[in-house]
Amino acid sequence: MKSDSFPYPLQRIGIIGGGQLGKMTAQVAKRMGFYVTVLDRSANCPSAHVADALIVGDLYDGEKLRAIAEVSDVLTYEIEHIDTATLKALFAEGKKIYPAPRVLEIIQDKLKQKQVLDQAGVPVPRYQQVDNLNNEYLQQVTFPIVQKARTGGYDGKGVAILKSMADVDKILPVPSMVEEYIPFSKEIAVMVARNRQHEVVCYPVVEMVFDERTNICDIVAVPARIDPAMSERAQQIAIKAIEALDGVGVFGVEMFLTNNDEILVNEIAPRPHNSGHYTIEASVTSQFEQLVRIICNLPLGASKLLSPAAMWNLLGEEGYQGTPVIEGLGSALSVQGLSFHLYGKDTTQPFRKMGHVTIIDDSVAAALDKVEQVKTMLKIKA
Repeated sequence: MKSDSFPYPLQRIGIIGGGQLGKMTAQVAKRMGFYVTVLDRSANCPSAHVADALIVGDLYDGEKLRAIAEVSDVLTYEIEHIDTATLKALFAEGKKIYPAPRVLEIIQDKLKQKQVLDQAGVPVPRYQQVDNLNNEYLQQVTFPIVQKARTGGYDGKGVAILKSMADVDKILPVPSMVEEYIPFSKEIAVMVARNRQHEVVCYPVVEMVFDERTNICDIVAVPARIDPAMSERAQQIAIKAIEALDGVGVFGVEMFLTNNDEILVNEIAPRPHNSGHYTIEASVTSQFEQLVRIICNLPLGASKLLSPAAMWNLLGEEGYQGTPVIEGLGSALSVQGLSFHLYGKDTTQPFRKMGHVTIIDDSVAAALDKVEQVKTMLKIKA
C-alpha cells in the first residue's frame, strides 16, 4: 500500500517555461506545500515572482533542461516549444515527465497531431500535408482554405486563412498542412484531466470568442450555450482525443461546432489552457491544481462548476509599448463578481497577453454583460 505520509516540501516540481501558465501553476503548488523550480529565458519572467528557484536558460538548451531535471522529482511544462530530444532522453533515464515527451512531440507537429486523432476515429476537419504551398497548388483547391505551419505556431501565429488567389501574400513560407475551412456556429473547448491510472475528469464545455484582428481568444463563457446532449458529445470526443494520445496531464481540447451540428477537433494543448482560466474562481478544482495533483500522483479533484462565468483576456492596447500602466482598475474592481489577474510581465506591447478578468454571476448572460462593461473600463497601456 502506498504511504500517505509526506515530508515537507511534499515534492520538488520543475516547470519548463515561466510565463503566466507556469506562474499560476506555481502559485497553486506553493499553496499546497511543494517546492517549485522554473526554467525560463528571462530572469524576470512571471513565474520568477512565485517560484522557489529559477534557472535562466533557453528551452532548447539540453544542459539547462538537464539542470532542472536534476533538482526536480517531476517535470511538467507550460509551453510546447521545448527540445523534445532531451526530454525523451531524460524520460528514458527514468525521469518523471508529464505529459510524456512523446505526447509533446506529436502535438508540436500539427500534421502528426491530426493524423493520430484521425487514425483513432476522432472527428477532425479534412486536412492534407503540403510541403510547397504555391500558385499551382492554389489553382486546384476550393477556397477558402486554412494553412497551418506544422510547427512553431501559437496565439494565432502560424495560421493563414486564404479566401481566394488574392491572398497569396498571406502564404506562410514554411512546411505546412492545409485544412478545409469550417463554417462553424461556435468555437468550443473542453479541459480534460487524465492521471497515471488513466482515470479521467472532464470539465464543462466552454464557448470561445476570438478577436478577429489577432485570432487570439478574447472571451470564454461557461457553461457553453448549447444543447446538453451536444455538451455531452463534445466531452466524450475530448476524452477520446486524449485517450488517443495516451496523455497524462491536463489538456485543452479546442473544437468547432459546425453549422450542421458536427463537432470537429481543431487543436489540443498539452497543458493548462486559456479556456480553463475560469476554473480558478468557478470550479471546485482549478485546472492548475488538477495538473499538480496529476503530476505528483495525487487523487484527481472534482471538476464541478460552482457558478456560471465569463473570462476576458486582457491584452496590451494597440499603439502602446513599454512599462505597463493599468487604467480603470478601480472601476473594474467595483463590478460585483469580478476577479482580476495580472501576470507580472514587465513590458506590454500590442495584443500581448498581460492578464485576465473572470466574472462569476447567476447566468452566463449576466456575466457576459459585465465583461462588456469592463472592456470599456480596463486598459493596459504604457
